[in-house]
Amino acid sequence: MAEPKSGGVQSVGRALEILELIGASGGSMALVELAEASGLPMPTIHRLVRTLVGRSYLRQLPNRRYALGARLIPLGSTALEVFGAGAAPHLRSVVDALGETVSLATLDGDMLVYVGQVPSPHSMRMFTELGRHVHPHCRAGGKVLLAGMGDEEVRELLSRIGMPARTPNTITDPDALIEQLAQVRDTGSAFEVEEMEIGVQCVAVPVPSDEVRLALSMSAPSARMSPEVSERAVELMRETAIAVAKDLTRHAAR
Repeated sequence: MAEPKSGGVQSVGRALEILELIGASGGSMALVELAEASGLPMPTIHRLVRTLVGRSYLRQLPNRRYALGARLIPLGSTALEVFGAGAAPHLRSVVDALGETVSLATLDGDMLVYVGQVPSPHSMRMFTELGRHVHPHCRAGGKVLLAGMGDEEVRELLSRIGMPARTPNTITDPDALIEQLAQVRDTGSAFEVEEMEIGVQCVAVPVPSDEVRLALSMSAPSARMSPEVSERAVELMRETAIAVAKDLTRHAAR
């Protein structure tokens, strides 16, 4: 189990990690599996699981394994509303105008996570599972969010998670990425040319919000991502990003 951050409450961290372990398992886990995965003794696992079951954050299955509970559903729905679902009409307007998949992403710790998406109507289209975590250095949305950080902070992040090469075009040198991030700050947009997947390109802009750091991006097959399309996408997404930011501000003020 990861050590709790300084100032954190150990029992809370342990309970949350149990939820994360079961969620990452894709279904359910037995107590012994939780103990092995977390490194915690069985008595501690028993106490934590009993508490989570009592609060309906976990539920016990007939086979005595444990799965995520119903109490998490409204929490997840509220989080999705704050991050992505409320932005869906704005994302849809970009898709209607450009015909390509539009996504909303943020940083979860050191990784990029997708919190909203409206797919392209084309049969050949890009799709990313909501909640999926990816390395930020090889996605346009990730570059936009990294550009909002200081260079030293970016270097520290990269040293923790690395810069794996997804394609021959992936930037794997921190200095080269830092140089590109300077351009992103100057232009207010980021591009990704087949760095995550061959045949796919992406363009992204930041959402100008004080509530949460978000990136709005459009992905398309390289054959459809002409310079003219990219330029139009940046212009339209900047307008859309402002609309998303206004909605986030209104939501936070409720």
